Amino acid sequence: MTIDGSIDWDDANRVIQLALEEDLRYGLDATTLATVPEKAVATAEITPRAAGVLCGVSVARTAFQRYLPEIEVVSEASDGDKAVPGEPALVLTGPTRGLLTVERTALNLICHLSGIATQTARWVSAIEGTGAAVRDSRKTLPGLRLLQKYAVRAGGGVNHRMGLGDAILIKDNHVAAAGSVGAAIRAARAHAPDLLMEVEVDSLDQLDEALAEGAELVLLDNFTPEQCAQAVRRRPDGVKLEASGGLTLDVARRYAETGVDYLAVGGLTHSSPSLDLGLDLR
Repeated sequence: MTIDGSIDWDDANRVIQLALEEDLRYGLDATTLATVPEKAVATAEITPRAAGVLCGVSVARTAFQRYLPEIEVVSEASDGDKAVPGEPALVLTGPTRGLLTVERTALNLICHLSGIATQTARWVSAIEGTGAAVRDSRKTLPGLRLLQKYAVRAGGGVNHRMGLGDAILIKDNHVAAAGSVGAAIRAARAHAPDLLMEVEVDSLDQLDEALAEGAELVLLDNFTPEQCAQAVRRRPDGVKLEASGGLTLDVARRYAETGVDYLAVGGLTHSSPSLDLGLDLR
């Protein structure tokens, strides 16, 4: 599985630059300058030490070349490829000092993004064949949202809204402020009629209220699988439903089999463990 040119390179380069500046803010790599001869050249391999899904290979490569353009690519896997222990994902050649200076910056990015892609792929596999999709949230690390959501796509998931202004999501506090689910829907439509709107409900009664207002996308917050199944039976044709609230892998298929369209999994971006990859010189 591979994905095409959907990475936001303006954003990726901003993150790379910030990461490099963070590592070099106190000066150049003192350890490398002390131990590596100035003209030494080496080949570096970034290799998975655990199975999973690769993501951020191109970001890691760009980090090396942004710091030292003369670093050359020998081979490079695609984001979305399987991570196979012992099979290099990225092989580079160039000045040893440059390779070692960027090592941690590159690994931080590729390990984190591959971890998200790997965890997303586990969810996708768990609900395969149900017709439901795994979707992320805005529970992302500050500054890394676009890359983290890119990693979700690499793992086979789909993205929810990117920010606060590209879609409407009416949640419980908005309902409380507006006075009711119906009032919140009407106010949102009046304010931003062209934006996609999703409404969060926490009961079947609120679902009925949202459907009566013509809601086309409803988030079922903390519903049981049985309640989700009831919601699916109540919805008119064309209305999409999203299950949300503390979902875990062991119950993912139960929820997906109810007929909901999406499983909302904030943990993809805020809790996925990094995939173990390492860099070795040869």
